[in-house]
Amino acid sequence: MTSPWIAALFALFAWWFSTGAILWAVRHADRRGPQARLICTLAGLPVLGIGFWGFAATLHDPGLQAAYLSFLAALAIWGWIELAFLTGAITGPNAYDCPDDTPEWERFIRAWGTIAYHEMLLVSVLVLIWLFGNGAINAFGLWTYTILYFARISAKLNLFYGVPRINTEFIPDALRHLPSHFRISRVNWVFPVSITALSFATACWLLRLYAAQTAGETAGFALLTAITALALLEHWLMVLPLPDAKLWRWMLPAPKQTRKTTQSEVGHHGF
Repeated sequence: MTSPWIAALFALFAWWFSTGAILWAVRHADRRGPQARLICTLAGLPVLGIGFWGFAATLHDPGLQAAYLSFLAALAIWGWIELAFLTGAITGPNAYDCPDDTPEWERFIRAWGTIAYHEMLLVSVLVLIWLFGNGAINAFGLWTYTILYFARISAKLNLFYGVPRINTEFIPDALRHLPSHFRISRVNWVFPVSITALSFATACWLLRLYAAQTAGETAGFALLTAITALALLEHWLMVLPLPDAKLWRWMLPAPKQTRKTTQSEVGHHGF
């Protein structure tokens, strides 16, 4: 587990498995109705608790195991928040479709209304973990969550301003109004900024990995490099015609036939 390649593969597997587990749970809850979605969210609360416990327990441990555990703890925290969003438990006050002729300023307000509570929770947790984790010996969990947060903000801005490929295949019934706030278009001005920032961040983690002195640092920076590179890949998948949905489609039950599939349903990006 000291090899950076093993750590990178571990991050890749954790990303794939966590995304698949969330999609699987949400799809099964969708098939059983609103009450099942709420039960699914509540049943996942122990994962959130374990995540916060793991984050706190590893802050002052520079060891190899602590690097992996802090990474998993951050994924657990992030994963439950995404689960609560996809089940519709924590979203926003606006649950209506956006009309096609909506002015840009109103469209932004409507889009914000669909995710407002979710965004407030994400940023609250970000502030909380920085208050407790800033300056700690083991900051890998802190940076894992931070990377996921800013990559997700970047992805949402790109979806709002417009990209060529937008996935709606795995969007659950509780969020069926969400795609109306997306825009399919040519690459927007945010996209090159996002790609540049994520590429720079990946390069920075690679430099830290090259300079790592201990097994814990080697594994930790390899994990951060991998998760940042995955975020970069997810952004490119908004442009490149790659069948990434096949990574999870095979493991999910068939959705309820409540809406037609559109041509934009061509892929999925990890959580």
